[in-house]
Amino acid sequence: MKYYAGIGSRKTPSKCLLYMEALALQLASRDWILRSGAAVGADTAFESGAGLDKEIFTADSGIPDAAWNTVHRYHPNSGRLSYHVRKLMARNAMQIFGADMDTPVSFVVCWTPDAADGTNIPTSRLTGGTGQAIRIAADNGIPVWNLRNKETLKTLPQLIQSLPG
Repeated sequence: MKYYAGIGSRKTPSKCLLYMEALALQLASRDWILRSGAAVGADTAFESGAGLDKEIFTADSGIPDAAWNTVHRYHPNSGRLSYHVRKLMARNAMQIFGADMDTPVSFVVCWTPDAADGTNIPTSRLTGGTGQAIRIAADNGIPVWNLRNKETLKTLPQLIQSLPG
């Protein structure tokens, strides 16, 4: 099985949402399985394109202890988060590692206002909740391709074509 995370801001521009949907459709045709979080915007655009080839994690998903443990490790202000937001942050870990917390995605495609990728461009307050998934992925050597980054937009078609499929 080949997994990727398709996530991002609820404020993703409409043109980018269409791109995400088309990208998810292309990846689904090549047997890639989407992991996402059902949030309006980027998540739902990816989910629409992925069809049935998806795993969707919400705050109501059964969240394993290993996912809960990532909240404090990766969130810069975890002590200030409400219980519901901690659940959302834990579900972000499942987007990266799956329900078993042991099957990582191969890459993350997202859109955030600050173009954060967790490596060259750190997450910030502008990254929003997507930042948790970006920090987890980057810390585990998983590439994050943020569509807000113009260089990513140029190289992503070639990267996608080079993926096994």
